Amino acid sequence: MSGTAMVVAIVFISVGFGVMYDMYKKHLEFKERTLSHSSQSDEQAISTRKQVKALEERVQVLEKIVTDEGYNVQKEINKL
Repeated sequence: MSGTAMVVAIVFISVGFGVMYDMYKKHLEFKERTLSHSSQSDEQAISTRKQVKALEERVQVLEKIVTDEGYNVQKEINKL
C-alpha cells in the first residue's frame, strides 16, 4: 500500500467514525427529548385523571340531590 493510499484510508476512517459519532449523539438527543415528552404526557394524564375523578364525584353528588325525595318536595313547594 502506498503512502497516498494510506493517507486516504486514514482520512476516510477518521471521517467515517466522526459521522458515526455525530449520528450516535443525535440518536441520544432524540431519545432524551422523547423521554422528556413522555414524562410530560404522563404528568398531563395524571392531571386529567384527577380532574375526571373530581368531576365524577361532583356528578354523583348532583345525582343524589336530584333523586332525593326532599328535592322533589321542595320543587312541589316552589310550584305552589
